[in-house]
Amino acid sequence: QLQASGGGLVQAGGSLRLSCAASGGTFSTYGMGWFRQASGKEREFVAAINWSGANTYYADSLKGRFTISRDNAKNTVYLQMKSLKPEDTAVYYCAADRAGWGRRLIEYDYWGQGTQVTVSS
Repeated sequence: QLQASGGGLVQAGGSLRLSCAASGGTFSTYGMGWFRQASGKEREFVAAINWSGANTYYADSLKGRFTISRDNAKNTVYLQMKSLKPEDTAVYYCAADRAGWGRRLIEYDYWGQGTQVTVSS
C-alpha cells in the first residue's frame, strides 16, 4: 500500500515536498516513481528512483526543479519540488515497480491514491 501526502496550495515560485509512505511490501527492493495528472490530461511521468536510491531519472522538462529521493529505513520516497509553476498543478501519484524504475505507467505494479498540488499565479 502506498500513501501519498504533502500536496497543497502554493504560490508560483514556491516549494513543496511530497511524501509517499509504503507498507505491506518489500519497499527497499522496489523502484519508485512519481507521476502526475492534470485535469483533462493523461498521467505523465515525473521522476523515478531505483531501489537503493543511487540512480534517478527525471522528465526532461522537470530537471533541476524536482528532486526524487528515498529513505528505505522509513519506507518512504520523496519528491522535492521547487520554483513551482501554475502548469505543475496536478494530482501527483507515487508508484512502485517490482522489476525496475522506468518512465512508463505500465511498468508500475502498485499505485498510491494521489495528492493534489495546486500552484497559483
